Amino acid sequence: MKLYDNKMAPNPRRVRMFIAEKNISYSQAGIELVNVDIAKGETFSETFKKMSPYGGLPVLELDDGDCITESMAICRYFEELYPEHPLMGVDAKSKAMIEMWNRRIEINLYQSIAMSFRHGNPMWKSVTTQVAEFSQVSGVNADKNIHKLDKHLKHSEYVAGHEFSVADITALCAIDFAKVIGRRINEEKHPHLARWHKQVSARDSAKV
Repeated sequence: MKLYDNKMAPNPRRVRMFIAEKNISYSQAGIELVNVDIAKGETFSETFKKMSPYGGLPVLELDDGDCITESMAICRYFEELYPEHPLMGVDAKSKAMIEMWNRRIEINLYQSIAMSFRHGNPMWKSVTTQVAEFSQVSGVNADKNIHKLDKHLKHSEYVAGHEFSVADITALCAIDFAKVIGRRINEEKHPHLARWHKQVSARDSAKV
């Protein structure tokens, strides 16, 4: 199978971190990493759009030719194939809590950062009708959600409880991605988020 990837983009990083946390060997699992150059517009080529109609990364092309897009769908595929070291929960409650927090981070934090970047950075002008005010509003929403996450982490070691999960992967990739809109963790303003960030950033998977 082939995993279409880009080292600079946050969603492919989510999948790479997930695979690393699962201790999956690319060679033993038969996974070939294929770099896709976003800056050169390769995600908008007709060939790529046949695999990913919305032009997003990552894409997992299976040996039978079927393609799985969306980072969490790809993670789910590997979770089912390799149930050891579960990252999506072990029972009804933990699965629901992880799903809840993962969705909260995706919809409220990651999406705000992505929209602020997409509507405020010149690199998107050719493919997006940019609205500068929307970029600014999205940046403010990102700030609010960073604050909410800091408050939550005051009472929780990890995003979805006492165990590292896919929700932490999503949150880390979102927080690190926020640098593209000029956001950095402030230890004085966000001490609990800073504690968590240092902790998860030290994991081997965070370096892939």
